[in-house]
Amino acid sequence: MKKRIRLIRGGLVYLSTQRKAASALLATATVSGTADEARSAAPSLSDLWSAVKSTVASGSSANSTASQNSNGARTVSHQPESRTGFVTTGRGLDRQSVPMALFQKSKTLGIWNPAEIDLKKDRDQWEDFSKEEKGLLHHLSAMFMAGEEAVTLDLLPLIRTVAAEGRIEEEIYLTSFLWEEAKHTEFFDLYMKEVMGSPQNLESYHGPMYRILFYEKLPNALNALWTDSSPAAQLKASATYNMIVEGTLAETGYEAYFNMLEERNLLPGLREGITYLKRDESRHIAFALHFLGRLLAEHPSLTGYLEEELGILLGDATNIVHEIFDRYGDEVPFGLNREWFLNYAVKQFQNRIQKLGLG
Repeated sequence: MKKRIRLIRGGLVYLSTQRKAASALLATATVSGTADEARSAAPSLSDLWSAVKSTVASGSSANSTASQNSNGARTVSHQPESRTGFVTTGRGLDRQSVPMALFQKSKTLGIWNPAEIDLKKDRDQWEDFSKEEKGLLHHLSAMFMAGEEAVTLDLLPLIRTVAAEGRIEEEIYLTSFLWEEAKHTEFFDLYMKEVMGSPQNLESYHGPMYRILFYEKLPNALNALWTDSSPAAQLKASATYNMIVEGTLAETGYEAYFNMLEERNLLPGLREGITYLKRDESRHIAFALHFLGRLLAEHPSLTGYLEEELGILLGDATNIVHEIFDRYGDEVPFGLNREWFLNYAVKQFQNRIQKLGLG
């Protein structure tokens, strides 16, 4: 595949024959200073109580409710509201739901600590790489680490949205989701500092196509939920975050990165971390299929809208792949292959849309 993929607005581009939609969603699924200094700097109890009374008097509250404006967009309002009850003391949690099943997996499969991964062999091997090989590893890692930080930063509006709608099971799972993204961010930051060392400007590896998606479209789609939590806005947010950033780009990148190192028996600590990341991401994508599937079942009229958004976003993803390889020309370190990247990315994308019954 030597030409860039062009996507026609209004429909998805399918690059292989359709397969039957899969039926199962869960198949894969420091404080500075001394203690005395800290105590002396701490506010007194009377100061704290005065601040609390002032906050209450001003009518500020962390509670929020969902409402609908004249344009049909659901908005999250940060106004005081009394509760009428709780799910746990009413119907109880739906422990058979997809979010709760994924939460159980997170509690067993998601328990790993980036700081405990042995990086000694990685440091030794790093010294033997050529300048070009180090450059590629810096390049890919700079994209991964910023991507993981981005999804950590941008998930909160979605959590707030499902909370405002009273979807406690989804909110419970998303707490583990966010925790895992935070660990992924920590892992790449730790690895860069402990093994690779940071070039002067890692963001120089973020090209224009990468910036369109990670600097603009991703935060815009998620942060829009603060003021518009309509089904269409939720579909766009999850499509951008889960289907493209995680389910297409990250999954493709991690698979290629891992295989490249595994075939050469290189950087065992990095491979171990990526193994954990891939396992976490499989649960995240399974949740996205549940989330998007629920929204489409509730609002089937939005199917065309989602297809259109996904088609545009797939173009963004493939442009990023081209941007990576354009930097190296015909001599790509470690033998990475543009066509493999593109084919794998589109295959993963197709698998997901088929599970949603699209196309």
